[in-house]
Amino acid sequence: MAQLRRAVTPTAVGKHALLLGYTFIALFPIALVVMNSFKARNAIFGDPVAPPMTDTFTLVGYETLARRGDFAGLIINSTIVTGASLVLVLLLGAMAAFALARYRFRASRMLGLYLAIGIMIPIRLGTVSILQLIVGMGLANTHLALILVYTAAGLPLAVFVLQAFFAEVPRELEDAARVDGAGHFRIFGMVLQLARPGLAAVGILTMIPIWNDLWWPLILAPGRATATLTLGTQQFLGQFVSDWNAVLAALTIAIVPMLALYLVFNRQFIRGLMGGALK
Repeated sequence: MAQLRRAVTPTAVGKHALLLGYTFIALFPIALVVMNSFKARNAIFGDPVAPPMTDTFTLVGYETLARRGDFAGLIINSTIVTGASLVLVLLLGAMAAFALARYRFRASRMLGLYLAIGIMIPIRLGTVSILQLIVGMGLANTHLALILVYTAAGLPLAVFVLQAFFAEVPRELEDAARVDGAGHFRIFGMVLQLARPGLAAVGILTMIPIWNDLWWPLILAPGRATATLTLGTQQFLGQFVSDWNAVLAALTIAIVPMLALYLVFNRQFIRGLMGGALK
């Protein structure tokens, strides 16, 4: 009992109150979008904070999405682009980070500095040049154009984070593996297993921005066949008339995959974030 009293201090109460307040601020917009996706248009603007009631409940937004046959294609496009970009960022980033952390060569420091600059300078500053390059390569309106750009944008941070994890792995393990006859790729796979928290942290920081991005799909792949979910939602917004029921329904559906992924892998996500913070 005494230990419990010592644990409940004004400082602890203040910290928990601050965390609860931040949680409310972060979740309130999401709850607002989900609730209003099940409400009639008049109810959305009349009382946006109120939950859907019997007289205001409607599925017209979801019915609009169901009538549009291309909406399933939008989800598939987003999944392809996000999944392929994530795999390339993790694979190439891990390989580059392993080389920079475990091998010493003349240009290693300069290359590490070059990648660090890539974190500080937004890739959107090169939009015009990237667009010209994509058009010149004949990749406009293709998934590959988006995948290449997202991979290039995610690699600097991936290498920076994973390099710290690889540097913490004892070199004795690598030496013992070499004595047993393991090659470079076998050692890389072994060290990669020990850096799983770092991979999880990089996956979190890479996946969500790609899934939610509107800039690059709008510029590089605005066609119907390659439009992503975020870009496809814009079709319900017009200069004079906007179908807010469909917009909110589309945003709710866009939230579901990320939320489901977090619920399944929340422990790995937290370990990855904590591991990245400690490094």
